[in-house]
Amino acid sequence: MQEYFKRQIQLWGEKVQVSLQDKKVAIIGCGGLGSSVGIALGASGIGELYLVDFDEVSVHNIHRQIAFKVEDEGKYKSEVLAKLIEDRCPYVKAIAFTESFTEFKKRSLEYDLIIDCTDNLHSRAEIDEFSKERKVPWIYGSVEEFNGQVCFFEKSSFKAFKVTDRTPAGIAAPIVMLIASFEANLAIRYLAGLSVKKDYLYYLYFDENGEFKVDKFQMPT
Repeated sequence: MQEYFKRQIQLWGEKVQVSLQDKKVAIIGCGGLGSSVGIALGASGIGELYLVDFDEVSVHNIHRQIAFKVEDEGKYKSEVLAKLIEDRCPYVKAIAFTESFTEFKKRSLEYDLIIDCTDNLHSRAEIDEFSKERKVPWIYGSVEEFNGQVCFFEKSSFKAFKVTDRTPAGIAAPIVMLIASFEANLAIRYLAGLSVKKDYLYYLYFDENGEFKVDKFQMPT
């Protein structure tokens, strides 16, 4: 393990790296965001990852769902992702749940963090409500076109958002990986005991001139 995580041990020490083996994270959604988040956390040595997604791989989504290949079409996303994570890192246990979050949350499982990698507002509102009940923080992430949002929710509520049936428009593949990386970085810092700015919404986007920008907003608590 020391050789596999050599660069991270140089960053925060062996004690912290070993502590990550005891952490458990629920990733809700294994598509674009979930693929990248799962791979990042698995490669970082998070002990157990619960991958929740009832959907199957579709060719038209693969361009932004980096865990999948064309020959994976028709397979369950969570199962394919779980195998990929464990193949890449033998120190991580990835468990696939081919079910909705509504079904998953009924299970008697404990975890340190929930990461939203879904694609609809109703699921995020459900995650927020559940996280408040269980007193487990969660990380929100969303993408559309060339922009995205990320927030580490602890005390603030997703009720600040207007929940509608609106679905994302077109999505560029790189912005998905950027937002997923942001989510994964927040998760790793939190799980490693490093400081994290909580209840703060980040909006990452390209303006009309093609300049990359980040706006930040304090969420109401």
